[in-house]
Amino acid sequence: MHFYFGLVIVAFGVTMMGMVPFINLLYKLKFTRQSEMGEIRKNASANFYKIREMHAVKAGVPTGGGIWLTVVVAAMFAVVFGVFGPARGFTGGYNLAGELATIFFTFIGFGLLGFYDDVIKIFGYKKTGFFGLRLRHKLLVQIGLALVVAGSLFAWLGIDVINIPGIAHVRIGWWYVPLAAFLITGFANAFDFTDGLDGLSCGLLTICLLAFWTIAFRALDHVLIVFIALWVGSLLAFLYFNVYPARIMLGNMGGLAFGATLAVVGLLSGKMLVMMIISGVFLVEGLSSLLQMLSKKFMKHRLFPIAPLHHWLQLVGWEEPKIVMRAWLVGLALAIFGVWLAVL
Repeated sequence: MHFYFGLVIVAFGVTMMGMVPFINLLYKLKFTRQSEMGEIRKNASANFYKIREMHAVKAGVPTGGGIWLTVVVAAMFAVVFGVFGPARGFTGGYNLAGELATIFFTFIGFGLLGFYDDVIKIFGYKKTGFFGLRLRHKLLVQIGLALVVAGSLFAWLGIDVINIPGIAHVRIGWWYVPLAAFLITGFANAFDFTDGLDGLSCGLLTICLLAFWTIAFRALDHVLIVFIALWVGSLLAFLYFNVYPARIMLGNMGGLAFGATLAVVGLLSGKMLVMMIISGVFLVEGLSSLLQMLSKKFMKHRLFPIAPLHHWLQLVGWEEPKIVMRAWLVGLALAIFGVWLAVL
C-alpha cells in the first residue's frame, strides 16, 4: 500500500512542478480559450447566448491542461512498469502485455484526436477541407478507435462478460465488441460535454477513479492499481489550478482521452453495470446533450431549455461553484454505492 500511495504523491509532485511553466507556455503559444461573443450560430437559442455571456470571462484562459496530464501519466506509467514491474512482480487481471497496450492505446489514441480538435478550435482552422473534419467524421474516427480497443478487450484479453452484481455473470460472446465500443465512445463524449464548468469533470473523474482503485485493489490488478494511482495524483495537482476560477482548462485532448480511458478502466475491472452507476453524473450530462441533439434533428424542437444539464442549472440561477460542489457530492454518493455493489 505504501508504494501505491507513494505513486500518488510522486505523480502529484511532478505534475505540480510542471504546471506553472506549462501554463506560461500555453500563454506564449496563445493556446487559450477564444472569445465567442461575436460569433453567430445558425438556429441558436437565446439561452445559448445567455450561457455564452456567463462564460465570457473565461476567454483568454489557457486550455490544454490535458496535454500535460496525458504526457505525465503515460510517461510515469511506462517508467514505473519498466523499472519496478519485474522487481515487484506486477501482474494484471488479464494478459499483462495486452492490458498495458489497451490502456496506452486508448489514453494516447483518443488524446491525439482531442489534441487535433483543440488545435482546430484555438487557431481557427476551417472545419472542412484539408485542416478540418466535420463532426460526423470525428465521430467515425472515435468509433474506429473504440472498436480497436473493444476488439482488444475481447480477442486479446478474453473479456466477454457482463457482471450483474450479486446475481450472475453473463457471457455475451462477440456482442461484447459493439457494446464495449458504444460505451467507450459514449463515455468519451459524455466526459467532454461535462467539461464545461471549472473543476466539474476532473473532480468527478477523481471520485470515479478512487472507486475503481478500491475495486482494483480487491482484484489485485497491478496494472489498474498503478495506472489509477498515477492518474489520481496528476488530477489532484491539476484540480488545484482548475477549480473556480480556473487558471487552466482541460481541453479536448484531456476530455476525449480521459472519458474513453475511464470506460476502459471500468471494463477492465469487469464491472460494466457498476461502471455506469459510479460514472452516473457523466452519463446524465451526456444523455441530456444526446437527447437535445436528437430532439432538434428529428422533432424540430428543443427537449430542454439548454443542454447539457449543468448549463440548465446555470440558467435557473445556480452559481458555478454550487453546481460543481453538488455534482461532486452526487458523484461521491454514486461511487460509494457502486463500490458496495461491486463487492457483493
